[in-house]
This record gives sequence, structure tokens and C-alpha cells, in this order.
Amino acid sequence: MDQSAAIQETLAEGEYCIIAVQGVLCEGDSRQSRLLGLVRYRLERGGQEHALFLYTHRRMAITGDDVSLDQIVPVSQDFTLEEGATQGWGYESLSYGLPVSPDGEVYILGSDVTVQLNTAKLSLVFQLPFGSHTRMFLQEVASACPGLDPETPNPEFQWLSRYRCTEAEPLPPSWNSALGTWTGCARIGGGGSHLDDLRPNGKGLFVDQSSRGHDKPDNLLTRQTKSKSAMTDMVRSSTIMVSDKAHILSMQKFGLRDTIVKSHLVQKEEDYTYIQNFRFFVGTYNVNGQSPKECLRPWLSHSTQAPDVYCVGFQELDLSKEAFFFHDTPKEEEWFKAVSESLHPNAKYAKVKLIRLVGIMLLLYVKQEHAAYISEVEAETVGTGIMGRMGNKGGVAIRFQFHTTSICVVNSHLAAHTEEYERRNQDYKDICSRMQFCQVDPSLPPLTISKHDVILWLGDLNYRIEELDVEKVKKLIEEKAFQTLHAYDQLKIQVAAKAVFEGFTEGELTFQPTYKYDTGSDEWDTSEKCRAPAWCDRILWKGKNITQLSYQSHMALKTSDHKPVSSEFDIGVRVKNENLYRKTLEEIIRSLDKMENANIPSVSLSKREFCFQDVKYMQLQVESFTIHNGQVPCQFEFINKPDEESYCKQWLNVNPSRGFLLPESSIEIELEVFVNKTMATKLNSGEDKIEDILVLHLDRGKDYFLSVSGNYLPSCFGTPIHTLCYMREPILDLPLETVRELTLMPLWTEDDGSQLENPMEIPKELWMMVDYLYRNAVQQVISTLPTFHRNVFYYLMAFLQELLKNSEKNHLDQNILASIFGSLLLRNPSSHQKLEMAEKKKAQEFIHQFLCSSL
Repeated sequence: MDQSAAIQETLAEGEYCIIAVQGVLCEGDSRQSRLLGLVRYRLERGGQEHALFLYTHRRMAITGDDVSLDQIVPVSQDFTLEEGATQGWGYESLSYGLPVSPDGEVYILGSDVTVQLNTAKLSLVFQLPFGSHTRMFLQEVASACPGLDPETPNPEFQWLSRYRCTEAEPLPPSWNSALGTWTGCARIGGGGSHLDDLRPNGKGLFVDQSSRGHDKPDNLLTRQTKSKSAMTDMVRSSTIMVSDKAHILSMQKFGLRDTIVKSHLVQKEEDYTYIQNFRFFVGTYNVNGQSPKECLRPWLSHSTQAPDVYCVGFQELDLSKEAFFFHDTPKEEEWFKAVSESLHPNAKYAKVKLIRLVGIMLLLYVKQEHAAYISEVEAETVGTGIMGRMGNKGGVAIRFQFHTTSICVVNSHLAAHTEEYERRNQDYKDICSRMQFCQVDPSLPPLTISKHDVILWLGDLNYRIEELDVEKVKKLIEEKAFQTLHAYDQLKIQVAAKAVFEGFTEGELTFQPTYKYDTGSDEWDTSEKCRAPAWCDRILWKGKNITQLSYQSHMALKTSDHKPVSSEFDIGVRVKNENLYRKTLEEIIRSLDKMENANIPSVSLSKREFCFQDVKYMQLQVESFTIHNGQVPCQFEFINKPDEESYCKQWLNVNPSRGFLLPESSIEIELEVFVNKTMATKLNSGEDKIEDILVLHLDRGKDYFLSVSGNYLPSCFGTPIHTLCYMREPILDLPLETVRELTLMPLWTEDDGSQLENPMEIPKELWMMVDYLYRNAVQQVISTLPTFHRNVFYYLMAFLQELLKNSEKNHLDQNILASIFGSLLLRNPSSHQKLEMAEKKKAQEFIHQFLCSSL
């Protein structure tokens, strides 16, 4: 959600919040959430000035009432915003991986972006979520900095004087003359400027900062040397990624040539990669809104070998309304710490990502030595709960590249109750269809869950055991007849019917159901509902080179009414051999050079002239043709003609308008003609015609010209109302010049003695439609009733109208009677379901018409 709208509500006229980002202000051991807004003010004499407005806020800031101004930092010439300048780590460490201490330990803090804001008298440290929005925020701040040009006048910031708590006074020339500057690495902005930083008292009024203290170098040193536990506490954001080294390396730096090289590298991947197994731990736990009360090591560290990767999912993390409405819960931090402290003691881990949707949370950790090989980390959420969109049910997912293998981990909490298995099936399908991950290259389409080499799906899937009563289920469990019981498992039945999880695999269930227990015990549910035991908590996978080593529940943990489940896998990941990769790359480049020198792109088109006959309003017409490529890979694109803003007219669309073709490959191009209300007026009047020329351009090749023509059938749609009032004949029967003249006629036409006939009061088309509906719609429905039913209906309506005549005594009105009798008189046959809410409302409106009119 864009929180800059909330900041904008607090600003004065002429002030504009460009962008806002939520972060954590770090002062000593204190951690406080702040909303940072970059505000621009346009000066009357020309030019503009910027300042950072810092707000305390009430959870997710939606309106101006949710924020309170805490401090303003003018973006002056001595303003710097340094990235990676705290915790004793240099910029190089932040840019190329997780923060590493001198002893080589990777801190969990590594997911956040640490920035330090410096002026001459002020130094603040923030933790910002790593992601595209934070990068955009830093870029906007960088562009707002005045720079080092000595000819650039120092900003005066007189517009900020309204925020001072003292009475307005003329600003002396020396008002902005007393600040030094801090130095740092990877700074944004710099130079020397001169303005006292302003800090309000929490009510929008500034007070003297001298009483509040500043971050002097001694104080900064304290922050740099604080304990690792304090650093762990700094992790707050659930929308952050681990390291941008691979992100930077994977950014597209070249054009077509780079695309071709990547394509060939993918084809020859087996020549320079080999399969290496890595140990993955996958765990799921529905904690029923509880806080951690016991050590999680029996679940997370039960095996002797330390996993290389941890994928830990929770459901029902917080059941409070605050978590549901404000996406805010302290239990995120509680369970995050509990997991971090319970990871395998024989290895050091770094958090890659944390993502949460209300009570559904997913954590991803990797061993220290693998951190450099994690790239392209993205996280998304999909809500499928209330109204099919809210986050009380749904899924969260993290996708990433491990070496050269793409992996997607999904944690889901599906619909509850035994009879709702079809709703669970739909929740699964919604998550699959709506979960999309942005790619590094924004021109590429989003990735879906299925577009990954390895998929790990965990969570409280909520599938139950059906057709058996509670006692029979418990008896089979006591006999450890799990395979017999599994035959009645809804998930097994739905997978066999290919309704869900097609292509996925689940290990054999050798443990007793994980739901539902009395909290704090191993006893089955003894509440009034007495839920039947079920394997609600499951782990499935899809992909190649995956071996499941274990699949079990952990009865030792008794915090929740569920038991946690874990599974360990050996997953074969493609690892790059650098020497072979370099050799393969050199071979591809040599081959490409030879091919480029010998050929230029050339294509053949199956058709170059297109005629669209009788185009009608809002009716799509499609023509297609084929582009066949020759011997050279080529990139094609439809380009703008000289002095035109688009490659085609508004009513025309080309799909796809650009693309890439391998040698001897073909692609079908569709030309779509569609006229809507924005274009119909000019086409009706003849100002525009179905005529255009398309220019197909080949990169490093020639251009091809395509002719588009046709005719448009004018209609009343898109024609101005005042024009239709002058048309006594159908628009198709009028000469085009007459239509053009009437369309271009001014809206307010005086009686100037023109030869035009007197206009109709309303367009005939509108009159005919309304007249037909008035005469036929309602009465036609009643006329279809059998005679006795029709007589009863009229009789009842007459009776109700008599009641309304005495409304002063009986206190009835049309709305009350329509509400009561609508569902009584108009209802579905007995064999059908009851009226839905929307149908009830229509029935009330139907009765209301008769109550308000004569019979």
C-alpha cells in the first residue's frame, strides 16, 4: 500500500510527498518504526527544494490521522544518506552478500538495508526493507540532493518556517549557517550546506534539539560495537531479500547479443554444470495463535546432519483482529527468534527472507557458505479468505535461485471444515493462478509457481478424513493402521482425482494425524465439538532429483492443538563448473561472432495487406499473419512513424508488438481492431478512418511496411447526445457529411435561422429503449403468470397500497412492505435453493415498483 497518501494529507499547499518508505529508526538499543517521506516544494521564483519528513505512525498509515510528524531533515548541500555505513561493515560487504563479522559469522541482520542519514549536527540510522521500493526511494533522494556545484545557490527552506513552534520572525541571513558534515562511504548527496535541522514536539511544532541530544561519534561507536543479540533484534521487515550481488550480476547489460548468449547457455547447461545434493529441511506448524512456550529444537534440529537450507512455515500465527486488519503482530518477532535460536547447532545460518500474510508466515535460512549462491529472491502473498481475497486464509511463497536451479517454497492455509474440500481445492487453484513473482528484467513476464525447477509446498492444508466416525478413526490410529486410514484422506482422494496438486508427490504417512489435540497435551480433542483426528499438516514436492529422507510429526511439542511436521530432502541442484562455463561461453561467443559477420537478419511475411470490413462499435475483429525467420536470430518490433507518438492508431493493436526469433522459427502476429467510446466519435463523423500503416523493424535489418484498411459502420454509440437529437433517421442512412456537420456543431446552438430542423427533445434511440422497457418489462413479467396467480398478485398489491394510504397510523412505508413481501411473493421453486442476497434485493425492487404506481 502506498503510504505517501497519508503523509500528503498532513502537508500544506505547494508541498508534495514524492515517495514514502517504512523503516526502523535505530538509536542505541532502541528500535522504533518510522515512516520516511520525501517532500518536494516548488518555489515561486522557480526551482524546488526537498526535505525528509519523519513520522511516527499507527501501524499501516492509511490517512493523515494515522501519522504524527516527528522530525524534518532538509535535503541541503551538507545532507548525506549513506548506505551500509553502520555496524562496522563497509559498502563492499553490503553490496556483495550478507554482512560478515571479522570471525566470519554471518549475522541474521543481513536481509535489511542499513542507511545512515547525516547532516552537520545530526546522524540517524535506519533499517529499510531491501527491495525495489527501497531502491526507488534511495534514487529519488539522490536526485533531490542539491549537489556540489559552487554556482548552485544554497537552499533557504523558508517554507519550513511554518513548522517552527516560535512566532514567525524574519529569517536572518545567517539562519542556515551553522552545520558541519559527516563523511561516509557510498553516500547519496554531499558537499557543504547550512541549515539548522528542525525537530517537532510530536504535534507538528518544532522545539530546540539541544535538549534532546545528538548522535555524536561516541554514540555512533556504541552502535557499531553492540552485541549480536541487539543486531538480531533489528530484523523487522517481512518484505526483504538477502543479497543483491546476484541481482546486480543478473541485470541485463547487453541487448540482443546478450539474450542470444543466455539462450545458448541454457541449451548447453549440462555441458558446464553438475548435480550436487543439498539437504533441505521443510517444516510446518499451525500454532493456533499461541506464543512460543518451548524450545523448537526437537522439531528443527532432530537430525544429526545440519541442513543446508531451512524452509519453516507457520499458520495461525496471530488470531487477533489487529493482525487481520493492520498486518501488525508482535508474534512475528517472537516466532522468528524462537526459530533462529533452534536452528541446528552445528552450522551457522543467515536469514534469506521472511514473508507474512496475517497469520501465515514463511522463513527461509541458508548456511553461511551458501549465501553467495542465493539470488533473485522474491516473495509474494495471495489471500483466499473472506470474499476470496482476505488474508485469514491463503498462501505465501518465496522463490529464489540456488546456484542455477530455481526453487519455489509455498506455505498455505486452506479453508477449514470437513465438508469444505471443494473450497480447499479452489483455494489451491487461486494460489497457483494469482501467485506471480516479478523478474529482474521488468520486460519479462512474471513467474508463476509452476515455472520453477523445484516446488516445495507445505502448510495446514486442512484436508480431513471422511466417511469414518470419530471412534473408528481413533481405533485405527491406536492400531497404527495408518495406510488403512489414509485411504479415507480427502487430500489423497482429491489428488487421485487430479483435482489438486497434479504432478506433486507426498511421502508415506507413517505418523499419526497431527490434528486435533488438547493444547498442552497429546490427548485428542475433548471439547464439545470433538473434532475427528486428521492429517491437516502436509508437505508435498514437485521436481527432479528430489529424494525424501524423512517425513514425520513431532509429538514433543505441545504448544498448539496441532503437532508440527517436518520433512528432510536431498535435492539435486545444478552447480556451475567455472572452468567449463568459461570454455562454453567462449565457444558460444566465437560462434556468434562468425554468424553475425556472415549474415544479417531477414524475415518473410505471410501477408502485408489487411482489410477489416464493416467494423462495428465494441466488436473485436482480428486478422493474423506469420513472420518466418531466416538463418539469423533477430529481434523485431513495430516502431513509430515520424512525428507520431505510437506505432499504430488507437483502434488498432498488434500482439505481440515485439519479440525475438531463433533461426528458422516462426511467430504468429495478430492485428486487433476494436472501437470504443474514445474513438467512435471521430470514426462516426469521418474525421478518422480505418486506415493505417505499420512499420515492422528488424534490429540490424530492414523495415517492412504493412497496410491496414477497412470501413466503419457508424452508430449512435459514441455520437454526442445533442447530435442524436438532430438525427430523425438512423445514422447509417445519413450522408457522412451531414453526420460530420452535426457532430462538429457547438453544443449550445442559438436559433440563428439555420436550415436545420428543430431538434427532438431527447434522442429517438434513447426514447425507444426506455419506452419499450416501460411498456413491456414489468407488465410482461406479470402477464406470463397464470390467471389465478395474476389476480392474487394484483389483489395483494391493491391491499398493500391501501395500507400505505394509512401509513401515518400504521407507520408502514414502501421500503418496509417491499422488504417483507418481496421474498414472500417472489421466490424459487421448492426444489431450488433459497434466494441469494442479490436476488432478494431485486425482488424487493420489483415489489417496490408496484407499490409506488397505480395498478
